[in-house]
Amino acid sequence: MVKVTLKDGSVREYEDGVTLLEVAKSLSQKLGKQALLAVVDGDNKDLSDKLTHDASVEFVVPESEEGLHAIRHTAAHVMAQAIQHLFPDVKFAIGPAIANGFYYDLDSEHVFTPEDLAAIEKEMAKIIKANIPLVRAEIPRAEALKMFEAKNEKYKVELINDLPEDAVISTYTQGDFTDLCAGPHCPSTGRVKAFKLQSIAGAYWRGDEHNKMLQRIYGTAFPSKEELDAYLHMLEEAAKRDHRKLGKELDLFSIQDEGPGFPFFHPNGMIIKNTLIDYWRQVHRRYGYYEIQTPMILSRTLWERSGHWDHYRDNMYFTKIDEADFAIKPMNCPGGMLYYRTHPHSYRELPLRVGELGLVHRHELSGALHGLFRVRCFTQDDAHIFMTTDQIKDVIQETIHLFDEVYATFGLKYHAELSTRPDDSMGDDETWEKATNGLKAAMDDFGLPYTINEGDGAFYGPKIDFHLTDSIGRTWQCGTIQLDMLLPEKFDLTYTGEDGLKHRPVMIHRVVYGSIERFIGILIENYAGAFPTWLAPCQVRILPITDKQHDYAQKLYDKMFDMGLRVHMDDRNEKIGYKIREAQMQKVPYMLVIGDKEVEEGTVAVRRRGEGDIGAMKQDEFIAMLQKEIAEKK
Repeated sequence: MVKVTLKDGSVREYEDGVTLLEVAKSLSQKLGKQALLAVVDGDNKDLSDKLTHDASVEFVVPESEEGLHAIRHTAAHVMAQAIQHLFPDVKFAIGPAIANGFYYDLDSEHVFTPEDLAAIEKEMAKIIKANIPLVRAEIPRAEALKMFEAKNEKYKVELINDLPEDAVISTYTQGDFTDLCAGPHCPSTGRVKAFKLQSIAGAYWRGDEHNKMLQRIYGTAFPSKEELDAYLHMLEEAAKRDHRKLGKELDLFSIQDEGPGFPFFHPNGMIIKNTLIDYWRQVHRRYGYYEIQTPMILSRTLWERSGHWDHYRDNMYFTKIDEADFAIKPMNCPGGMLYYRTHPHSYRELPLRVGELGLVHRHELSGALHGLFRVRCFTQDDAHIFMTTDQIKDVIQETIHLFDEVYATFGLKYHAELSTRPDDSMGDDETWEKATNGLKAAMDDFGLPYTINEGDGAFYGPKIDFHLTDSIGRTWQCGTIQLDMLLPEKFDLTYTGEDGLKHRPVMIHRVVYGSIERFIGILIENYAGAFPTWLAPCQVRILPITDKQHDYAQKLYDKMFDMGLRVHMDDRNEKIGYKIREAQMQKVPYMLVIGDKEVEEGTVAVRRRGEGDIGAMKQDEFIAMLQKEIAEKK
């Protein structure tokens, strides 16, 4: 007999060799139908697995994160089986579940088209309706090699050859399709209730640009049609908000063939960028930061000392000066270390808050570039805070307050994630544990909920990542707070303590926007290009109906321009309806229509974006309302 401890703490006994599916059915008929996987002593297992020892067991249902992953992973296999039926010459590479769906990489002489996706979906529906069981098998490496060599699946053979000779290989078979896979999977194809194939893209085998370019088919799957429809609707809305499309329509930025990954900001885009920078400076001044600027190019010896030469070199650009190696900075941190060392420091100065709006350059593969979201140069709103150990909690909480204020200004909600030590890291276990516990204590005391992201910290320290939620429910990782006890050691940073002795400071690296360019892209999509008045490139457009109102309109324009308002006058010889529609297309917050009546009464007819005509107002009344809205950043 084996004892099974359930999620509620109760214990049940079963015959040795009982399957997890049998356990689920014994608990309830509904659970037997709904369960997709089981978590046995912390590990995800197929429901066909047998229990041969006492264990704690929890069942995974479709609504959970693990359940959704299982559905999508199984959907990838269903898609591969459908492709095998329709295109038997295809060679299969890998087909994982990913954050928003799944994909499969394919090697085929046939070039897949959107029409092919429709045919594949139709075949997938047949496979799902057949409710074919997914059967796991574990076989010796030699047998697996023989199997996939016989099928002429060279990519699977390469994957197997990379495994140790004594490895046990797992495969999953559903009807006439067998795939190399670690699993786990849903019990049968019928558990994939709602799916959609979305797009076709190119992908290098194993992500290496020196390897063959494969075709990648993306899809998504959900536990129900309602959830799938909601997701697809969100994608449609996102397409309308695509910052690359709106960036062109609103004349904000461009990416030129002569500079792939290096954005050009146009006058309208520079207004938004500079307004964000002005706001950044106002906030940081209130929080006690000093602004510095460090060089863009620094010597190899600096990057070797910081650890970037060993840990980040593949993402850097290099040059030679006087026969010596230099690097274009991928981040501002080492320059901040050198600034700190320029003069002695006392404990009375700490915490010392130093901010920098530094232009950094990082090498990105051309296939990864994406508008303002993934670029090769960007402005990082960096800051480094040097402090004593006993100031860690207060400084981190103060930084969280700053982040909270900034994100609230843009109407963005967020959740926090604590990223812990990665495999490729510097330092010893004790230092990492101390730093990680310091971040946990600060968030716990602040009352900030967070999740743990194991192994995703920076190579020099753990970090808190802030994931923003936009107006259509998407999340974006922007702000980060990284606690670092290693770089101060590497750069021999010190301060004089109250005891008159030298001590080592602790520091945090932090960004609130992250990349100003990427943040602008996020804001374009969040607002669908309709920026709040304080951010809008043009805040007011004055629209005289005929030439007779030109002098009145010109005086109003001059008055508002002299007040620093971003105002434009459209005095073209066009019909007023045309002018209004064009201003609407440009998403201008306010339009002031001026006819004979407005000139006679000294007023303006005000149209507000999204509302239309809101009535006539005296000039000064409108200006006061506008200035208040801008000042309050509504």
